[in-house]
Amino acid sequence: MCWRASERARSAESHLKQITSADNPQFKSLLKLVESSRERRLAGLSLLDGVHLVQAYQQHLGAPQQLIVSHAGADKAEIREMLKNDVTTLYLSDNLFKQLSSVATPTGIIALIKTPRREALPAVLDTCVMLEDVQDPGNLGSILRSCAAVGVTQIFLSKQSVNAWSPRVLRAGMGAHFSVEIYERIDLIALARAFPGRVLVTQLGAARSVFNCDLSGKVALVFGNEGAGVSEALMQCAHESIAIPMNAATESLNVAAAAAVCLFERVRQLQ
Repeated sequence: MCWRASERARSAESHLKQITSADNPQFKSLLKLVESSRERRLAGLSLLDGVHLVQAYQQHLGAPQQLIVSHAGADKAEIREMLKNDVTTLYLSDNLFKQLSSVATPTGIIALIKTPRREALPAVLDTCVMLEDVQDPGNLGSILRSCAAVGVTQIFLSKQSVNAWSPRVLRAGMGAHFSVEIYERIDLIALARAFPGRVLVTQLGAARSVFNCDLSGKVALVFGNEGAGVSEALMQCAHESIAIPMNAATESLNVAAAAAVCLFERVRQLQ
């Protein structure tokens, strides 16, 4: 589609708006959300940057509050397809769009969504993952992807864990956020004590291997901080500590890798 044709198509829709100036109040508000986690938290809003994330949101949760599209993005067939629903859409010049995008090569679309935070614990606790003070966005995103892949939908994060809805975690999660239930700022000690199944803590040097531990029932898999591991207080709430066998020359596994090993070992046992 040529630029004139795409511009005419945009102008024909009443719910579309074009912004060409960085002084535009709406653009300034979006820029604040990009630059400040505090602004995102106060507003209760998140930004999904990229075709895959926006598609995942639409598939699982429906229409976002707003779509932001670059001039270049508007000429892409897959983005034009995503604009068919009646969603308020902002068109930005490519230069303005680059200021909002958190990726090196913008795909041309960003969705503004209400952050789907859960204020209360689920009525029924199921097999889950508990994460204590996990700090790296890439690790958290990878763990969410592993949970989504194996069908473990309840993930609980301690108060000191990284914000699950930060742009870097969202990118690393690749859409997994929208097929699991994420509970943030949770008292994991109280939760572990109340859990109606077995609480299993991963610990370097534990006597029992994860491959020799029964994971088939209702279990809570607990993983700790990248440097400090699981705290002693939370360790005391566990029914058992488990380890992942490794070559003696290897000091430890990345927490995201450790979580993937345990989660997929559970899948193997359930087959």
